[in-house]
Amino acid sequence: MPDKNWTRRSWLASLAAAAAAAGRQPAPPSDRVRIGLIGCGGISVADSNAFLAHRECEIAAICDVDDAMIGRTLKRLEELGRKRPDAVKDFRRVLERNDIDVILNCTPDHWHALPTVLAFEAGKGVYVEKPLATTVWEGQVMRDAARRHGRVAQMGTQWRSGTHWAEAVEMVRSGRLGKVRQVRCFAYLDWVTDCGNPPDEPAPAGVDYEMWLGPAPKRPFNRNRFHFHFRWFWDYAGGLMTDWGVHLINIALWAMGPEWPRSVVASGGKYVLQDNTETPDTQMAVYEFPSYTLIWEHAVQCGLGPDRREHGVVFTGTEATLIVDNNGWEVIAEPKKRERVVEMRRRAPAGDNARVAHARNFLDCVKSRQQPVENLDVGHHVSAVAALGNIALRSKSRIEWDAQAGRVAGNEAASALLRREYRAPWKLG
Repeated sequence: MPDKNWTRRSWLASLAAAAAAAGRQPAPPSDRVRIGLIGCGGISVADSNAFLAHRECEIAAICDVDDAMIGRTLKRLEELGRKRPDAVKDFRRVLERNDIDVILNCTPDHWHALPTVLAFEAGKGVYVEKPLATTVWEGQVMRDAARRHGRVAQMGTQWRSGTHWAEAVEMVRSGRLGKVRQVRCFAYLDWVTDCGNPPDEPAPAGVDYEMWLGPAPKRPFNRNRFHFHFRWFWDYAGGLMTDWGVHLINIALWAMGPEWPRSVVASGGKYVLQDNTETPDTQMAVYEFPSYTLIWEHAVQCGLGPDRREHGVVFTGTEATLIVDNNGWEVIAEPKKRERVVEMRRRAPAGDNARVAHARNFLDCVKSRQQPVENLDVGHHVSAVAALGNIALRSKSRIEWDAQAGRVAGNEAASALLRREYRAPWKLG
């Protein structure tokens, strides 16, 4: 989420303004990148505007199972002065087009894997929203497909391209904090509220609900399982553990390196919300890494976490502690070390737009064939670590993770949650 002093409305407006300005100065036809947008929900607004802020980008086709979402996207692109794209309701019609260069996958989490893998097979690069997948198995398949087909792919954790986030990571890596032995990631989010208990009902007109469900289990339509709130149901996503956890754990792993946890324990539940959602409104997961401990925690209907921050990452070292969030970072010396440790504070640069920069990194790599900063090796790592927190919670056990084999050792209940069965006729891998 953007800084509360930088409202979501003004943030989206800035992206739209950049997208409109880029459209007035299009790149030569030989340099253009033609995008197929799959999924026209809320995140697609920010992501597509971030791509359109770059003059070579053009959205050639859009896809959604909901006519209303298609209509909103067509209107938005028209208001930006953009050429009207083709619109379809089956993502496969986008993938089969030879004039599409890259896919922007903004679908719900349970639809991240299949379109991405099929896009690789069709010879296209993919920018796919986070988390990479709903299960560790899906992430492994996606990562392996990107490698096998030699495709360029980026996961949409835009903070990976943020200036002050990179500075904080470099500060941790520099050794100035001393030995970092604990990392704490937290999200205390007052915007997550009770969404009620609406009854099951027929799907709205213009919605292909069967296609929306896709590989997920057959369920009656319920508005809370649909747009936005889908992320609070296990069939489609992993709640805040994988929604915000991927953002913040990504910063932790970026700084601390590519290690995998040895074990995970977790606790939590629905203690506040009384609606029909399933994922925890309060949760903590503790990861034992070879050289440090990582703690994840989230709570809803409250907006103050450590040091009166809504969210952030805390790196605790023997010399000093570093705290970073959307607003910036600061280094706080241990009391006995203040004579030799310089305390520092850095505000996030004004106008720094990590999402636009993240899209730029992907576009540059599509052209150079280099690996983006959040390629699927990196994206799978962080998404799987977050997913293991949910697996420990749902299996009610301490899980021992065998990173080399990619499995949970000696725990059938936890092992069963590493993958999910796809509903016919959909198949992955």
